[in-house]
Amino acid sequence: MAKPCPAPSSDLIAFCRDQLRTQREALQQRYLAGGHPAALLHGTARLIDRVLRHLWRTAGMDRQLALVAVGGYGRGELYPASDVDLLILLPEDAGENHTPQLESLIGMLWDIGLEIGHSVRSIGECLSEASRDITIQTALLEARFLCGDRALYERFHTAFATQLEPLAFFRAKRLEQEERYAKYQDTPYALEPNCKEHPGGLRDLQIILWVGRAATGAIGWQALARQGIVSALEARQLAGTENFLRRVRIALHLIARRREDRLLFDHQEALAKSLGIAATTHRRASEVLMQRYYRNAKRITQLNTLILLDLAARLEQRRAVAPIAIDADFQIDQNLLDIRSDDLFERQPAALLKSFLLLSQRPELKGMTARTLRALWHARRHIDAAFRRDAANRASFLALFKTQRGLTHQLRRMNQFDLLGAYLPAFGRIVGRMQHDLFHVYTVDQHILQVVRNLRRLSLPEFAHEYPEHSRLMAEFPDRWRLYVAALFHDIAKGRGGDHSQLGMRDARRFCRAHGISRDDTALIVFLVEHHLTMSLFAQKRDLTDPEVIRRFAALVGTEERLTALYLLTVCDIRGTGPKVWNPWKAKLLEDLFRLTRPLLTGESRISSGGVEERQEEARGKLRLRGLRSGIEDALWREFDTAYFLRHDSDEIAWHTQQLYHRPAPDTPLVRARMNPAGAGLQVMIYVRDQPALFARICGFFARLGFTIVDAKIHTTRHGYALDSFALLDPEHQMPYRDMLSFIEHELADELTRLPPLSSPPQARLSRRVRHMPLAPEVSIRIDENGRHHLLSIVAADRTGLLYAIALVLARHGITVHGAKIMTLGERVEDTFLISGAELGQTASLVQLEQELLETLKI
Repeated sequence: MAKPCPAPSSDLIAFCRDQLRTQREALQQRYLAGGHPAALLHGTARLIDRVLRHLWRTAGMDRQLALVAVGGYGRGELYPASDVDLLILLPEDAGENHTPQLESLIGMLWDIGLEIGHSVRSIGECLSEASRDITIQTALLEARFLCGDRALYERFHTAFATQLEPLAFFRAKRLEQEERYAKYQDTPYALEPNCKEHPGGLRDLQIILWVGRAATGAIGWQALARQGIVSALEARQLAGTENFLRRVRIALHLIARRREDRLLFDHQEALAKSLGIAATTHRRASEVLMQRYYRNAKRITQLNTLILLDLAARLEQRRAVAPIAIDADFQIDQNLLDIRSDDLFERQPAALLKSFLLLSQRPELKGMTARTLRALWHARRHIDAAFRRDAANRASFLALFKTQRGLTHQLRRMNQFDLLGAYLPAFGRIVGRMQHDLFHVYTVDQHILQVVRNLRRLSLPEFAHEYPEHSRLMAEFPDRWRLYVAALFHDIAKGRGGDHSQLGMRDARRFCRAHGISRDDTALIVFLVEHHLTMSLFAQKRDLTDPEVIRRFAALVGTEERLTALYLLTVCDIRGTGPKVWNPWKAKLLEDLFRLTRPLLTGESRISSGGVEERQEEARGKLRLRGLRSGIEDALWREFDTAYFLRHDSDEIAWHTQQLYHRPAPDTPLVRARMNPAGAGLQVMIYVRDQPALFARICGFFARLGFTIVDAKIHTTRHGYALDSFALLDPEHQMPYRDMLSFIEHELADELTRLPPLSSPPQARLSRRVRHMPLAPEVSIRIDENGRHHLLSIVAADRTGLLYAIALVLARHGITVHGAKIMTLGERVEDTFLISGAELGQTASLVQLEQELLETLKI
């Protein structure tokens, strides 16, 4: 029968709390002074051990009970802000008599400042819960006796070990890992990775330890090496990667002063400093830190893959089936590519690339055996300068790009096991390099492989429904491998401090020459690498209604083949940058540029001197299809000048005319909205007598609604009316676009009638990424090529109401906006405005305008 529990002494609690605090601080100070992370983790666990044993004895706990450490605490590792996971083990016949004692003990543990996770169970209850829940089973696997009835603990330990089925445990943990990977998009290369849970985090190391312990009883990397689960070299590598992650996680806990396992932007600079990482000439300290983190994560996923494959083969003990020989070097074992001798790659390094070719050429192969992958990984050191110069190896590498299947998988597998960076040292330098530019969400190497993947999907019939027009162009494109090589090199020079397009072009040319690529194919590849940004810049920052712009672009591209290749690469490049960057508006702009340029290169037609007659005829045809009689447009169109017809396509002209032909000079503002025929979003037309600050007023209205303006066409008619067209997107998806049409039409017309005072821009809501990756704003004002207007170019970090804030500055200076090209790349904006105004011709006023704009753009 349990003894009555004495009331805890306030002096005892105060003493324990003080001891915990001072000794924890001492441990942390020793660590910060140059100690090893293991010393801090194990030292903290031993400190908690002593305190718990002291309180257990002081509380006079029943001798029939046992206190057991489980989970990470059971493993003997406690991070600065980790929970203390405990199991209080009861005898099978225990009743409710122990409840007051246990409640008092748990209360004391919280009172002294420990964050406790506890369970109270008998041996039978432990086994029952473990059989139903893999998380509980894993926590109990690491159980460690602290105090109380040791015999009870030993009975539990024996019963648990007897019940544990290593193969079932392995399968459950592997499934758990797959689900965890899926939660984090199967990549360790997140912008703010969780160092514990993300692929390549501590969990990936722990699963090896857990499964190895379940299978052999071995605890720790060296013990697993003695059991033959890992090699001695792998044990050292595993310990090294674990040590790095321990330092990262400890630093995060200390910086955040709480349990925090995410490498948030808020912490990355401080984290780099605490780890002794300094900035370089071209990179911030946080960028250096993240590249080290990603490379460490990559090493962990490599070892995790190898070791779990090997453990699966050991535990599953599949029925022996004779391998099928492919040739003297390789065979097929259970639909996996297998080497016929363990030293194949040591004897014949050329077989490294041959193995990937075989995977691409033989569809029955589903991957590589564990021993093949391990041998492949350990033999990567043989890819040296002599290997790269070998003509046969160069032919094998190039042949990969010409295979009909599996290129993306093989490149990713080569990158995962460090073979791609070994063969292309320039690629090796960008592995794990994060681009802190507010719109890339992948490391450079992952972005490149994503672009290759996007191009490959365009060539596969099963994905033709995703982008049918692009897939059609790809199907007609000869020798598609040239596009894949260009994609591999288009960003390979990122981070070198110069123009990466020019530097990458030189790398691509050297590669082509070394690999015997013909002069014509080399010229196409080099052109694509050099100009991979050109088409998006023309489409998003130039006036595509200006025939001269199209002529210049056509002259630069030169041939239809180059145009098609650049179009496909540009689309796949933008789509591979991040999910927030590609949108229907960008798709429409690129499509328009491609469609307008192609006839000039095929000789099918020429751009006329104005293009006005063609657009008018197309618009008239659409008006007739809508049931409007011939000639109804004439009176309205007499008020429109040539610039209007050049800057609007025939569909827009027909829409405007249909709304305005019967009221060309209304007394009240007219606002019409429709679904954007080019894709997602809205088109809004405003027709009102011209008034000061009209552009600012309209921008302010849309900013309050949370819309992003992606394009603006501003026109003033001959009789003094403003006819403005806006393309809008709702990045927050607050409600269906169709539900907003009537609201916008009524409310914006009402505001343009009442003309209330212009309000201040809405309070800027900055993402954490913008706050911690500052972008120096840029402002440029120059006369356009015709000398009639000025071009205002702005680069800045995006924020709520930014366009409205810019419009207010322009309004204060009496600047008229004639058009706007709004380019949003993730959280970075690159906007161009066509403007006019008296102050633009006065140097002092122009300088003042630029300074005010820069001040407005500052965060």
